[in-house]
Amino acid sequence: MKLGLICVGRLKAGPERELFARYAERIRALRRLGLEGLELKEIDESKASSSAERASREAMELLAALPAEARLAAFDERGRAETSAAFAQFIASERDRGCRALWFAIGGAEGLDESVRARATAVFSFGAMTLPHQLARILAAEQIYRAMTILSGHPYHRG
Repeated sequence: MKLGLICVGRLKAGPERELFARYAERIRALRRLGLEGLELKEIDESKASSSAERASREAMELLAALPAEARLAAFDERGRAETSAAFAQFIASERDRGCRALWFAIGGAEGLDESVRARATAVFSFGAMTLPHQLARILAAEQIYRAMTILSGHPYHRG
């Protein structure tokens, strides 16, 4: 199953991009699980004047950029907080159901529009605190990598 992350906003060169790339490379190296890669797609933040219009426009672009065969999951502050083991089980169950591609969405400053959350198979939260989207995508990549290590029995996850 191919893995992807689609985000509103773009990471500039610097430590955040480097850390994301490090986790993406670790994910690519763990191919024996029936999971492959972590493709990244970035869409521009909307310049609309109202927050509702910005979220709506970003949602349209995000959904349009989603590969046709992909299932969608999302990271959003209104999602459910899960353990890393439960998140790993979610990924494994999608894989085991024959899902060909699983993409995770992260919104911009306005969060994710309801249309994206409604389209998602699952919506996860990193907790009640608000995070910058740059850090959210690093956390998403780390949790995807952690899920893969859990599924492979690797000692990276010790919880």
